[in-house]
Amino acid sequence: MIREKAIETLKIEASAVAALENRIDDEFVEIVKKIMSCSGRVVVTGMGKSGHIGKKISATLASTGTPSFFMHPAEAYHGDLGMLTERDILIAISNSGESSEIVNILPVVRRIGALIIAMSGKRTSTLGNNCDYFIDIGVEREACSLGLAPTASTTATLAMGDALAMALMDERNFTSKDFALFHPGGALGRKLLLSVGDVMHSGEDNPIVKIGATAKDALFEMTAKGLGAVSVVDEHDKFVGLVTDGIIRRALEKSRSFLDEPVEHIMFENPLIISADKLAAAALSVMEKHKPRPVTVLPVVDENKYPVGMIHLTDLLRQGVV
Repeated sequence: MIREKAIETLKIEASAVAALENRIDDEFVEIVKKIMSCSGRVVVTGMGKSGHIGKKISATLASTGTPSFFMHPAEAYHGDLGMLTERDILIAISNSGESSEIVNILPVVRRIGALIIAMSGKRTSTLGNNCDYFIDIGVEREACSLGLAPTASTTATLAMGDALAMALMDERNFTSKDFALFHPGGALGRKLLLSVGDVMHSGEDNPIVKIGATAKDALFEMTAKGLGAVSVVDEHDKFVGLVTDGIIRRALEKSRSFLDEPVEHIMFENPLIISADKLAAAALSVMEKHKPRPVTVLPVVDENKYPVGMIHLTDLLRQGVV
């Protein structure tokens, strides 16, 4: 019985969402156009369970390029209507269309001059009769055995809100970089906003030796800066090569005499490099894809071949660039 009821609930809610496809009509298209041309914000309001869904819809709109916030209808009636301006659009959510908290603020919203979009299951309701545009989120029945707890209706409302947000997102040509801008704390934000310049070791922390210095000098500089590598520059301070701890270890296996030789005798003359304006994620990709084995450090070089920094794999992992 438990399994059967759970499956029945899913079927009822899936059916409610599927039925919304026929509600994406010319009025829905016009609503998207109105929001696109809105110079203010989209203010979402709803009471009870509709309010919870409204908060999610507002959050989705805001994170996908449509400025939006949620306004509690009861608080709006006691002063928060001051948040609303004539340039805004109000999306009012009420399945019955008769929620008193919503109905009570409609005359004031009219006086303010904001456009009203109703999301309701009853077009002939008070809300439906006093809106500028109507989005039908009505369902045949709730999944609740008593027909009382909002279930299919809230699912349908949420799905329709997502449909609206995604249509707007597409119209705005909203990109993954735009999304990352609004989500700087998330993994996507770190991948798309963090640059090599944000992560690299520069200035006094950037290990550099001049050509003609000994391998021992390179080893001391490498050890002092703790990055496992050192950039080699010519007499004009331009990048000409790289010495890594791997090179040092392999040379030590053969002889210690190399330590007194010029660093150019052991350096990589054409190592992988990257510029400071590249994404940190691009640096990670370069490191991982290097053949025959990945590298752990990249010199950062500007357009004039001056080494401006160095980036290590651990810096990227520490920042969550994966």
